[in-house]
Amino acid sequence: MTSLSRELVFLILQFLEEEKFKESVHKLEKESGFFFNMKYFEEKVQAGEWEEVEKYLSGFTKVDDNRYSMKIFFEIRKQKYLEALDRQDKAKAVEILVGDLKVFSTFNEELYKEITQLLTLNNFRENEQLSKYGDTKTARSIMLIELKKLIEANPLFRDKLVFPTLKSSRLRTLINQSLNWQHQLCKNPRPNPDIKTLFTDHTCAPPNGPLAPTPVNLPIAAVAKPAAYTSLGAHGPFPPAAATANANALAGWMANASASSSVQAAVVTASTIPVPQNQVSILKRPRTPPATPGMVDYQSADHEQLMKRLRPGHPVEEVSYPLARQASWSLDDLPRTVTMTLHQGSSVTSMDFHPSHHTLLLVGSNNGEIALWEVSLREKLVSKPFTIWDMSKCSLPFQAAAVKDAPISVSRVTWSPDGSFVGVAFTKHLIHLYTYTGSNELAQRMEVDAHVGGVNDLAFAHPNKQPCIVTCGDDKLIKVWDTKGRRLFTFEGHEAPVYSICPHHKENIQFIFSTAIDGKIKAWLYDNMGSRVDYDAPGHWCTTMLYSADGSRLFSCGTSKDGDSFLVEWNESEGAIKRTYNGFRKKSAGVVQFDTTQNRFLAAGEDGQVKFWDMDNVNLLTSTDADGGLQALPRMRFNKEGNILAVTTMDNGFKILANATGLRSLKTTETPAFEALRSPIESAAIKVSGSSTVNASPVNCKVERSSPVRPSPILNGVDPMGRSIEKPRTVEDGIDRAKPWQLSEILDPVQCQSVTMPDSTDSFSKVVRLLYTNSGAGILALASNGIQKLWKWARNEQNPTGKATASVVPQHWQPNSGLLMTNDISGVNLEEAVPCIALSKNDSYVMSACGGKVSLFNMMTFKVMTTFMTPPPASTFLAFHPQDNNIIAIGMEDSTIHIYNVRVDEVKSKLKGHQKRITGLAFSTNLNILVSSGADAHLFIWSIDTWEKRKSIPIQLPVGKSPVGDTRVQFHSDQLRLLVVHETQLAVYDASKMERIRQWVPQDALPAPISYAAYSCNSQLIYASFCDANIGVFDADSLRLRCRIASSICLSSPALSGSQAVYPVVVAAHPLEPNQFAVGLTDGSVKVIEPTESEGKWGSSPPMDNGILNGRPASSSTSNHTADQAQR
Repeated sequence: MTSLSRELVFLILQFLEEEKFKESVHKLEKESGFFFNMKYFEEKVQAGEWEEVEKYLSGFTKVDDNRYSMKIFFEIRKQKYLEALDRQDKAKAVEILVGDLKVFSTFNEELYKEITQLLTLNNFRENEQLSKYGDTKTARSIMLIELKKLIEANPLFRDKLVFPTLKSSRLRTLINQSLNWQHQLCKNPRPNPDIKTLFTDHTCAPPNGPLAPTPVNLPIAAVAKPAAYTSLGAHGPFPPAAATANANALAGWMANASASSSVQAAVVTASTIPVPQNQVSILKRPRTPPATPGMVDYQSADHEQLMKRLRPGHPVEEVSYPLARQASWSLDDLPRTVTMTLHQGSSVTSMDFHPSHHTLLLVGSNNGEIALWEVSLREKLVSKPFTIWDMSKCSLPFQAAAVKDAPISVSRVTWSPDGSFVGVAFTKHLIHLYTYTGSNELAQRMEVDAHVGGVNDLAFAHPNKQPCIVTCGDDKLIKVWDTKGRRLFTFEGHEAPVYSICPHHKENIQFIFSTAIDGKIKAWLYDNMGSRVDYDAPGHWCTTMLYSADGSRLFSCGTSKDGDSFLVEWNESEGAIKRTYNGFRKKSAGVVQFDTTQNRFLAAGEDGQVKFWDMDNVNLLTSTDADGGLQALPRMRFNKEGNILAVTTMDNGFKILANATGLRSLKTTETPAFEALRSPIESAAIKVSGSSTVNASPVNCKVERSSPVRPSPILNGVDPMGRSIEKPRTVEDGIDRAKPWQLSEILDPVQCQSVTMPDSTDSFSKVVRLLYTNSGAGILALASNGIQKLWKWARNEQNPTGKATASVVPQHWQPNSGLLMTNDISGVNLEEAVPCIALSKNDSYVMSACGGKVSLFNMMTFKVMTTFMTPPPASTFLAFHPQDNNIIAIGMEDSTIHIYNVRVDEVKSKLKGHQKRITGLAFSTNLNILVSSGADAHLFIWSIDTWEKRKSIPIQLPVGKSPVGDTRVQFHSDQLRLLVVHETQLAVYDASKMERIRQWVPQDALPAPISYAAYSCNSQLIYASFCDANIGVFDADSLRLRCRIASSICLSSPALSGSQAVYPVVVAAHPLEPNQFAVGLTDGSVKVIEPTESEGKWGSSPPMDNGILNGRPASSSTSNHTADQAQR
């Protein structure tokens, strides 16, 4: 068989496996002899299905092929013979002896005779060599080990034990590509080709009219997977429906043409820009997402060149990311240190940093004023109040509106890409264009009455290398202008006011995305062909689209009329939502704004905060309120290097946030001469990234994270010069620099806020597992007696947010039925049981066990929906797969990990490696791994794709400490760093290499063993509880102690005076409030603890000054920096 034919067999095997034709899969494996499925072989051996075992083997080898094969068959038949003897089935044993084992007598007659003599014994274990034969299951397992060694050593199995690495649904993808090609060859391509068969080549019949509609992309329903088969989820067919978990996900970029917009001619009034003939439709006709799960794109021949340029270097199904991507950044790269607050005088509506002067900020205001700020000097260089330059050239409707209506505001200010022009759009009709000369002056260049109503957005573009201005407005139009005010194009087709525009290009192909307030997104070329796409944005209301700095990735952020916000990344080549980012928690009264930076981060403003995401991770990375005072939905803008961030405030101004590099940049340009603004040419010549522009040989201040001399933000963020404006503040502005740093200690209950859950104390059952609900409005506790309790905070005047708080006592919540969430504990020794719990992402159900079966509870009714995983072995840890709630990783008492599919009630994989029970599981989608920890003090890393073991390491224990004790793991929000907790230590690992970065061991103020620890929701803090009832709050990056909370805070008066030791067994961090946490204690009580409102946080970060705190070695904060590595 040729190599391609062999590969086709593998593609068919993958197809059959995905379609769950299980018998066919193994028949083809056997008949082709290309792939020996060791997992299937093991299952059949363990089940004792000897006929199927030999039949499957026969596809790959025969008894007399070689000595390895002979040994394989002999071991199998011998085991079958011994099992018959063990059952006292002598007739069957004789049959096996004569029929199956006789063949080996010619090779070893003495052995055959000895086997025969076993028939004469009442128990074959009387034979000395078989005296250690155990039960059947054990014997099969021992034999399997030997068989696997023989198979791996057998040359006939060489290259047949590993299945090739294929992307999901590869055969379907190839068929799609073939159909695409066939459709491109059609002489009369139809927009809705009727694909009825794969048995013959596809051709479109001639159209029924004089003008054939332009070909489009559409689904092929006939090729879609039969309805009888279950969906493949995220890896569905033809290619997969995008973003299965997101109901708003779009299944393809261009499909399902809308008949209502088959012809959308653009009105071109004066086209001075020639459009190359090859620049034809990008995304050929409007479409709406189809219901069919399987989608496939079709392009006609005239699409091909454009689509090649619009697509990334690989088709979507071929894009691969490294499994263990090295972190090249840290949270310190985000500009989060508040350096100054500047007052504009009117509410700021738009901002944009100059493309090369990185501290030069353009600001537009609600009163129509635009201003140019040099933020490093805290100086407003230019102010341009709103005026109409020439009323006589304005339309009569605008002249009337200007007299009657309210004052005109700025809706958008932006720099041209080269920094030579400033464009301004206003809320009524007008746009202004200024020329910037670099001499602190903006010269009027062009005023245009651009749209009827408001001009909602303005952007610069360069079709055919000519600078143009693109605008959109309330009149539902998009217009393109040259820099002299001549209108080049008018694009019409939207049915609602156009909210935003996003011009872009791929190589020499220029195009424009536009969004309207009805949620429609369209795409346009600079031609007269109308819009190329019509589909719905998530939220179906106001949406903004932005590209990453390098133009390779497309994002959008929008808000629905109901106030739900959506931040997503798009797959350009498919028009599908690639990922939807999590983290928006509240209904918004307006539209959430966002920005991108460094080809790495996204930022959006919500709830008076700036929230940050890593582009490659859907989970919220961190957030900041910038010391308070931000607008409810703040607008924000990064400078082009991403080291400075401007954010709007409620008091008609904006704050400037910076990282360490940005702080140096701000200080560097603090010079009266201000040379950087002499001219664009000079400024371009002195542009330096992240270092001084005046030092001839700048010092590299970037210190490795592991270094004890790494500068703290507070050392770089203070302005030493007195200013007449508001004093700049830093993240840790509470520290008085004149005083030595002191450890914050909470010794008295009045120094913090705490609340004890009602009906929680139970001296007979301790709280062993504790969770906040994902909404942050409740707490769920699992006690050692298997009973779960739920407390909820009501929304009222005392607590308007309805979230968990220590200032309000919550309600012990139960359904009207009075049901308790009680786990199966029949036959369970509760003293030895290891309870475990996991909560679904939507808080709708909880899964838990307490030594018995795993129970799935409905969180509203407390009813048991189902039970599974009957012991032994008992379940000891539960973790939902982050991308599929149907998949659960279950750690077991016998040290295995079961990958269980709830939907089909099947264990998909069993992971083996630990020596003692599993005590922790943590997934990282960034690294595509599952990390497990066990009572054997070892960490194992497993691939999420194949469930194969990648690596295992022991944690580094103190000298003389035996490798035992529960070890827990939790990923940092960056999904790269891993917190490892053991009674002897806290440690942070770089999970991509599994190398330890930091370690802290109990000592000084906190000498007792650690009982539990967890990251705060933003991963900036670590809350650790101790067996002496103390609690430590640590800086997560440095593992330095910030605050000690004494036992008197956790314990009640009876517990403090009682003879029985009471201490926190478990800690849970609030999912939204980084300074709030809860503890569950050995007396059954649960407490929520947070700082006082006046303090707002737990202590302050210890300064890192050569590893010394307060003039002495920082032994109480860090104890071991061995093998520390920078985590970026």
